[in-house]
Amino acid sequence: MGGSGDPADRIIVALDGMDPDQALAFAAQVEGLRWVKVGLELFVQAGPEVVARLREQGLRVFLDLKFHDIPATMAGACRRAAALGAELITVHACAGSEALKAAQAAAMEGAQRAGQPSPTLLAVTVLTSWQEQRLQRELAIAQGIGERVPALAQLSANAGIGGCVCSPLEAAALRAQHPVPFALVTPGIRPKGAAVGDQARVMGPAEAMAAGASQLVIGRPITRADDPSAAFAACCAELRTGS
Repeated sequence: MGGSGDPADRIIVALDGMDPDQALAFAAQVEGLRWVKVGLELFVQAGPEVVARLREQGLRVFLDLKFHDIPATMAGACRRAAALGAELITVHACAGSEALKAAQAAAMEGAQRAGQPSPTLLAVTVLTSWQEQRLQRELAIAQGIGERVPALAQLSANAGIGGCVCSPLEAAALRAQHPVPFALVTPGIRPKGAAVGDQARVMGPAEAMAAGASQLVIGRPITRADDPSAAFAACCAELRTGS
């Protein structure tokens, strides 16, 4: 995982809303880019080849498909994802401990057999688009987000999962419970002057890092900028200066 102090290792640019050719061209044009996120839409259109091609461009890949299935199926999916060279792979914590353990073991095996880097599985606790009252009402869950997130993070850590995807607003509480090297990867990051969009729980890059995030996922503020390289550099600068 990108554990260095270089801000470029801390920022994962989400290639959302792009077709495969656009994604590959975009990733090649951003100066200093290290990490990209491939999500469901791009993967469904492009398939595994887009991961391989991004890797060929020297990029590190966060494969954000949020696997949630029976243990054998989650294990098989994580084995394949790790063999592709994805170094961050999302799974849903609410799949349960048996599925999480199977996924973790299979991912390590898949990477080792393929000669790829050891991946880190990231458990998704509560999606950042959820708001508390709606979550409780629609899913008939008594817990609030403030209770449910740490409970699912603890379940994941106990199962050997290496980190979580979390809202930046949850990072400080989770970091207090799960010290480094447990990864906390945070979407919902909006640099200075950026629109909030459809995320309900957001924070600036420097604030999120100070709260305990290990890496930040940033999409539209960079991908839809007039000058994506400059926008990426500005995000890096925010991390360097801490503001």
